[in-house]
Amino acid sequence: MSYTPDTNRYEEMKYRYAGESGLQLPELSLGLWQNFGTDAEHSVATDILCTAFDRGITHFDLANNYGPEPGSAETRFGKILKEQFAHHRDELLISSKAGYPMWPGPYGNYGSRKYLLASCEQSLRRMGLEYVDIFYHHRPDPNTPLEETMGALATLVAQGKALYVAISNYRAKDALQAKALLDEMGCPCILNQVRYSILDRWTEEDKLLDALDGKVGMICFSPLAQGLLTSRYLDGNVPSGSRAGENNSLKANSITPLMVERLNKLNAIAKGRGQTLSEMAISWLLKDERVTSVLIGASSVAQLEENLRAIKGDRPFSKEDLEAIDELTV
Repeated sequence: MSYTPDTNRYEEMKYRYAGESGLQLPELSLGLWQNFGTDAEHSVATDILCTAFDRGITHFDLANNYGPEPGSAETRFGKILKEQFAHHRDELLISSKAGYPMWPGPYGNYGSRKYLLASCEQSLRRMGLEYVDIFYHHRPDPNTPLEETMGALATLVAQGKALYVAISNYRAKDALQAKALLDEMGCPCILNQVRYSILDRWTEEDKLLDALDGKVGMICFSPLAQGLLTSRYLDGNVPSGSRAGENNSLKANSITPLMVERLNKLNAIAKGRGQTLSEMAISWLLKDERVTSVLIGASSVAQLEENLRAIKGDRPFSKEDLEAIDELTV
């Protein structure tokens, strides 16, 4: 059955500019890190992507190693793109990245020119695309000159394989250097994708937002701290099937009595605002206009819909709310 997008899909979503570029991203972007690989149900993955687009989420974020298995998220996305979105490519922002291990040997990791150019080409083939809208260097490389890495990104734009370039997991000092190099090449860096949440505040210690000063946008991943900032762990138990239950990206031993106490106090603040804990966690990131977008993940349409509720209505944070949150998390 062919998919027809909701005609009202742009009415509720808000969009923000990526740095000083003319490109706008939805306040919520959908990341395809863990739920679109070889073990995903194709119909569920399709429903999530179609629902996201129906709600104004135009940005789908991937990377070469997303799966599991590495590359499989791009392959599945490419299939769904062909099946459902063939006539809507120009309404979509599709991003990919390279920087983590992808294939054996010295040329499938980090930030060499050889790796980045080859990886982008492979990603395009997996997704059946001529270009991606944004291509990121996924993490800093301590052993490759930054000039080489940024030069490779600029080459992808010159070749027409990426419209924009960006960086990920860069601290302020390296981000500013990367931006300066790309500016010299006439290829602006539009985004820095970083881990940021109420419970993970390293970007504040690094003064990253101040350093970027709106010239490079920030897009935040793991806004729910790998699921900690949801209702799953409020009773102190570790549900089977949860990330902590699988002891993978969130370790079961992180669900300590002290953490559970903090989460319940944060949940009480959220209730006072008329939100769930996860809704408040997303709203808290978007309170700063310098944050371009928040990357959410979803394993079901229901989970996606809950996250989308975070951007409904206008719920400014009071000074008291912010102070109470900081007392629990800083």
